[in-house]
Amino acid sequence: MMDDYVWFEGIAFPTVDTKPENLREIQENFVVNDEDVINLTYPKSGTNWLSEIICLIHSKGDPKWVQSVPNWQRAPWVETGRGYKMLQNREGPRIFTSHLPIQLFPKSFFHSKAKMIYCMRNPRDVLVSGYFFFRRMSIAKKPETLQQYLEWFLQGNVVYGSWFEHIRGWLSRRQCENFLVVSYEELTKDTRSVVEKICQFLGKKLTPEEIDLVLKYSSFHFMKENQMSNFSTLPSEYLKSGFLLQRKGVTGDWKNHFTVAQAEEFDEVYQQNMAGFPPKLFPWE
Repeated sequence: MMDDYVWFEGIAFPTVDTKPENLREIQENFVVNDEDVINLTYPKSGTNWLSEIICLIHSKGDPKWVQSVPNWQRAPWVETGRGYKMLQNREGPRIFTSHLPIQLFPKSFFHSKAKMIYCMRNPRDVLVSGYFFFRRMSIAKKPETLQQYLEWFLQGNVVYGSWFEHIRGWLSRRQCENFLVVSYEELTKDTRSVVEKICQFLGKKLTPEEIDLVLKYSSFHFMKENQMSNFSTLPSEYLKSGFLLQRKGVTGDWKNHFTVAQAEEFDEVYQQNMAGFPPKLFPWE
């Protein structure tokens, strides 16, 4: 498995556009500005949906930007080679994206006023979504079966490491003024309320009509049809044939794929790792 990922500080990373020396440089020397807005997630937790919402809030619902510039350019991944270069040369308030665990994130963030939005999702759905996603990508080891991917996931031997460590690390900052926690489940159930919460957090005053536009153009239907949002413009080295980013956009899909034994196996590890966190913190509980 070692040759199927790029490894840094014991964490697996994609094999495309990621180098250990770049990750060290980003951790030590990348300067996070006070005006920056950071979209932070564990992979397959609503990253691109949240990115689209943030960009549309920035444009007050005007879709021109999200329909003319690819999302990976509008809100680059700081840990990628391409994203790092784009952000270094970008002036003014920046929007950027990351999946980095807390211990590998740029150190300058922790002394800044930059605003970070952390979107979490039921890890069972994260697992199932990741299984189908990585079977269609060319950036990491391809799982042969869901059972195999379940074992990798529970061991933390997947891209960006353990979900449990990722969420425990970042939720330690949930009381900080510049850190907002939202969930995929909340976004699905009441998107408007979450968008309004994000607007308030970012200090953006949008009219009800502008929020309507944010909701319209960040909907599953519009994002699926928008080539600037569905990753169809990514370079070919990332993708396998037939790639489609938006698969279902629902919650609870894990129930259609887990066996009873797999659910029990997952729950045992989940309870061991998440003991001590109040259940009300997680909308899937």
